[in-house]
Amino acid sequence: MESTLGAGIAMAEALQNQLPWLENVWLWVTFLGDPKSLFLFYFPAAYYASRRVGIAVLWISLITEWLNLVFKWFLFGDRPFWWVHESGYYSQAPAQVHQFPSSCETGPGSPSGHCMITGAALWPIMTAVSSQMATRAHSRWVRVIPSLAYCTFLLAVGLSRVFLLAHFPHQVLAGLITGAVLGWLMTPQVPMERELSFYGLTSLALLLGASLIYWTLFTLGLDLSWSINLASKWCERPEWVHLDSRPFASLSRDSGAALGLGIALHSPCYAQAGQHSLKVLW
Repeated sequence: MESTLGAGIAMAEALQNQLPWLENVWLWVTFLGDPKSLFLFYFPAAYYASRRVGIAVLWISLITEWLNLVFKWFLFGDRPFWWVHESGYYSQAPAQVHQFPSSCETGPGSPSGHCMITGAALWPIMTAVSSQMATRAHSRWVRVIPSLAYCTFLLAVGLSRVFLLAHFPHQVLAGLITGAVLGWLMTPQVPMERELSFYGLTSLALLLGASLIYWTLFTLGLDLSWSINLASKWCERPEWVHLDSRPFASLSRDSGAALGLGIALHSPCYAQAGQHSLKVLW
């Protein structure tokens, strides 16, 4: 395993030193691949284009982010920006790598949340666009453009995470595969017409389920704050340590989004908007 992690540091070193002119590109790509961007940008844009696709993006985002949190608790996984110090890698083979403000996340590293959550949440957008282009374009090459764009963007997100010393390549690969599989599995199962109680219970289940898992692991003697301590210890600047990357920050966002989605779908404004859309189509 040490050789795999060392190879990951070598890859990050190559990206930082051989392609320094791409630094701003990687920073922008990692911002666009941030799970928070799904809630702030991708969901509203998708909802504006298609109500069903927008709801799918939000639902898959919150479920997949919860799963990523639990996976990280069980899989652990060091992050490169602290592993190079803790492992003694610098003393054995000094690496010419440096941190960025986006490097110092406090959660465990495996699997990559950027790749897993964004990969799953963008799946319904990719399939919807592919379906539209399949009905309008006769060229096979045109029809595969959405799939190619999806894969290219996620590959760029993965490389940006390695560049920033936020993840090792195998963590990125695990996130990409898991995200694509979850997106494929969950897109047809998005709840569209369910009672408000369903969304409320889902919100409660996410909150209580994660809390139960956390306290069970804690009772068994596992220190789930180990990654927070290492991030605070080895981050170059204290202000770079992201509090919103702590486990219960994402949990509150996911449970709140599930409840908010249910309230929004059952609000009078949503019903009026749906009736207006039907009249326009008629």
